[in-house]
This record gives sequence, structure tokens and C-alpha cells, in this order.
Amino acid sequence: MPTPLRRRNGHTLPVASSAQDRALSGFAVYLRVEKGLAPLTVSSYGGDLNLWAEFLAGRGKTVLTAQREDLKELLQHLLGHGMDSRSIARKLSALRGFYRYLLLDKLISHDPTLDIDSPKQWKVLPKALSEEETSALIESPAHGDAISGQSRFTQALALRDRAMLEVLYAAAMRVSELVDVRVEDTKLELGYMMVRGKGDKERIVPLGAPAQEALRCYLGEARPLLQGRKYAAELFLARGGHKLTRERIWMIVDQASKAAGRHASPHMLRHSAATHMVSHGADLRTVQTVLGHADISTTQIYTHVALDRLQQVYAAHHPRAHVRLAKGETK
Repeated sequence: MPTPLRRRNGHTLPVASSAQDRALSGFAVYLRVEKGLAPLTVSSYGGDLNLWAEFLAGRGKTVLTAQREDLKELLQHLLGHGMDSRSIARKLSALRGFYRYLLLDKLISHDPTLDIDSPKQWKVLPKALSEEETSALIESPAHGDAISGQSRFTQALALRDRAMLEVLYAAAMRVSELVDVRVEDTKLELGYMMVRGKGDKERIVPLGAPAQEALRCYLGEARPLLQGRKYAAELFLARGGHKLTRERIWMIVDQASKAAGRHASPHMLRHSAATHMVSHGADLRTVQTVLGHADISTTQIYTHVALDRLQQVYAAHHPRAHVRLAKGETK
């Protein structure tokens, strides 16, 4: 028996077995005939839509009855299973096109893709080291007692690197900020440092006792040797009084991170500092000031750390946190 046919904009289309199938096959013809897309592109759209349909089938829904929350859960599911944001963004784009087609054909009354952010806009918490890993990195043997007996320059470089690591973590600084810090910006007697961030905006960041001590050792014993007879305004110097490069700082952090047993970068030290501050009770406004974020929405990626701490404190101290309701009792 021949397959029933229907007409749309002068084109003949097969009638599928269900409303969902009709919508999917109609969209494929629309892409191929009216949009003029290549067969490989149409096939790619079809794969994305089939994935969506299968996901919805497990929830007892179809592409015509899907809601915005269903789509958000799919995207989070894909992200949680290791799919990169570019691939997820492509699938989201395919679904947007599909639902625009359905709206124009008046096959649906609402679009579940509305107000769904592109994965490029998702705020994902950057990776951070644990406090133990951070301490191991900063206090690694390559920057401690292991260099005793080495040459004066080797010891000077070790003191410099130790001070740099302490400052990167204590002040939660960007590499671009660290390379430009000058001696005159460091106020050890007051316990802070002046930092110039993005847009040449200045901010004051506190320095903890370990960072202050490491800087005193570096300024007193190491920097004069590295500077030699050349004048240099920058705080951290390479041998011969030259300004350190960003690439060299990345290499120093990478080498030190081997002691922590985990690859780390200067930016990871910055995120670790913010994460540890929040986990110890710092409010987001304070963290925003230390990091130099222009907008607190950027700092809010650390909110989940504050919520975790809130739940832990609540569980430890609220008298009803662990009370179970008696059988038959209502809340």
C-alpha cells in the first residue's frame, strides 16, 4: 500500500505514523527543500532531534509536549557526561531552528528553547586545588631546604619563586598583574600590596603572614643579587634584572605543582584562593574586592561553595537538622 501524502508549499511530503514523526519528517524536508541545506547537514540535524526525542520518550513526553525544564535537564545531562560546550551549543541551535519551524507551522503554542542560555554563557566553577595541595605546591622541596648548598643564584631563584607562589595565592592575583607589580607597590609594614588589574584599575589586596615573610626574604637576600647593577622597578625579576615573562611564571607554577601531585596553573591558584576564602566564611563582596571583579555576577560562580558551607554549619548546629518525623506525623 502506498504511503499517504500531504502537500506543503507546493512540495509533496510523506505522512508519518504520529504527530511527532510528522513534525520531524516535515522539518527534514523543510531543511532540504526550502533551506537548501546539504544532506550531511540535514542528517546532523536529524541526529540531534532523535537524541532529543529519545530523551523525552524516557520522560513520557514528545517533542511537541516538551517543556523548558526538560531541555535544561538534557543540556545538563550532556554536560555532565563530558560533552564539550561547542557540541552542546550546536545541538541547542538545531533545537531552536526546529521549534521556530513548529511555531511558524502552528504545530505548537510555546517554544521550550526560549530563555535558554548558550553553553558559552554558562558559569562553570573553575578547578581549584585543595588547601593541602596548595600548601604542598607553595612549600615544595624545590623551593625549600633542598636548595641549601646550591649556588647563590640558585638559592636566590628559589627564594624568588617561593615569594611569587605565596603572593599569587595570598593576593589571588592574575599573572598579568604579578609581572607588573613594582617594589613601591609592596607595603610590607602595612601588610598589603597595590595591584593594577584590568582596565588599569587599582585595588589593594592584603598579604598574609607567610607571604610577607617570603617577600622579606626575597627582597633582602635574593632580589639584589638578581638585579645586579641594573635598575628595575618590577618586584619580581629574572636573572640580570630583567622583567619576568608570563610564560616563565606559568613554568614556575607548573614545576612547583608536581609536589602537589596535580597539574596547576597560576589561574588555578587564584581560583583556589577565592574558593578557600568562601569556604572559610568570606562574603562574596569581600571576595569580589580581592579578585578585582568589576561585576559581582562574575564572583557568584563561587556561590555553591558558600551554600555547601551553609548546609554544613546548619547540619552541625541546628537542633532539628537530624530529627526524623515520627511515622504518620506531618510537617
